[in-house]
Amino acid sequence: MIATRKNFSRLAPDEREELFARLAAAIPNPRSALAFSSPFELLVAVALSAQTTDVAVNQVTPALFAAAPTPKALAALGEERIGSMVRSLGLWRGKAHRLVGMAQALLERHGGEVPRDLAALTALPGVGGKTARVVLNVAFGLPYVAVDTHVFRVCRRTGLCLGKDPAEVQERLPGVVPGDYLVRAHHLLLLHGRQVCMARKPRCEGCPLAGLCPGAGG
Repeated sequence: MIATRKNFSRLAPDEREELFARLAAAIPNPRSALAFSSPFELLVAVALSAQTTDVAVNQVTPALFAAAPTPKALAALGEERIGSMVRSLGLWRGKAHRLVGMAQALLERHGGEVPRDLAALTALPGVGGKTARVVLNVAFGLPYVAVDTHVFRVCRRTGLCLGKDPAEVQERLPGVVPGDYLVRAHHLLLLHGRQVCMARKPRCEGCPLAGLCPGAGG
C-alpha cells in the first residue's frame, strides 16, 4: 500500500489491525519497566530516564522517592541533594535542576497534582512531549503514544507509521493505530523493539510480525 497524507502508513487498515493483534498475543501484559507508586513518581522517573536505562533509574529512585514522595518535598530537597542521589545517571546535574523547577511549577500551577493534560504537562520545566505522553498513558490510562528510538525503529521498519524523525511519527501515530490498541500501543511497540526488533541484529527469525514486516521472516 502506498502511504497517503491521510494515514502516513504503508500498511492497510486490516494489516495494522493484524500487526497489533500479533503483538498483543506475543506481549499479553505490556507495562512500564519503571518502578513507581504514583503519577508524580512516574513523572520523576520518566524525566530521569532520558539518555539512560530504566534499570539505572530504578536503582536511584527508591531512595529519592523515600526522601521526596511529593512535589513539595522534592522542591525542598533542592538541587544539591537531588544531584547527590541521582549522580550515577547521565546528565544528572541538569536533571536535578529541572526536577526542582518541575516540582515548584506543580506546586504553583497545579496544587502539587500532576495534570492530566498534555499542554499543561509539557509546560512544566524539563517535561517534553514524549515524557508527557508516557505519563498520560501509563499513569492515567489515556490514549497517548510516546515515540522513543525503539518505537520509531519498529514504525520505520514495518512501515506502520512514516516520518522523518520520532517527533513527526509521534504526531502521526495515533491516526494509524487501531482504536482498540491505542492505550497499549506505546508499550507493545516499545517492548517489541527492545526484545525482538533491536537496532543491531534484530531477531527476524521467529518474529511475530513475519509476513507483515518486510524484514521479519523474510
